[in-house]
Amino acid sequence: MIRVGIGYDSHRLVEGRKLIIGGVEIPFHKGLEGHSDADVLTHAIMDSLLGALSLPDIGQLFPDSNPEYKDVRSIGLLKKVARIIDEKNYEVVGIDTVLVAEEPKISQYKEKIKQTLSRAIGISPDRIGIKAKTNEGIGEIGKGEGILCYAVAVLRRKND
Repeated sequence: MIRVGIGYDSHRLVEGRKLIIGGVEIPFHKGLEGHSDADVLTHAIMDSLLGALSLPDIGQLFPDSNPEYKDVRSIGLLKKVARIIDEKNYEVVGIDTVLVAEEPKISQYKEKIKQTLSRAIGISPDRIGIKAKTNEGIGEIGKGEGILCYAVAVLRRKND
């Protein structure tokens, strides 16, 4: 059986935070605001994976009311989501993402991001798509006030 899920996340850019995207620190003068490391790409991927199995979203599984998740690296939470998928007898066929930001440009970091995500999920990097787009100056994202990400995940029941 094939299952498909979609995920979305957005965070405001702020001074005084590291910018983490897909588990990789990106040199930039701002970072994403959030309870965890606010890794917008990893959050969208996790929600797409969980959604494919009709499970609660990351806000319910890893609530910001729990101090355990304060400043936690989201890539570690992705590993937990991957274990949940495995326990439910599913495997990840592929993930596709669209990261929307005016800056910074991430093209030089895409392969490192794919490698980091693939290790966390336990799939080949060639099963992960990462596209970076701008918002052409439109809205808050277009003004450089934040970053958003869409993700789609395809899962398959093992042994099908």
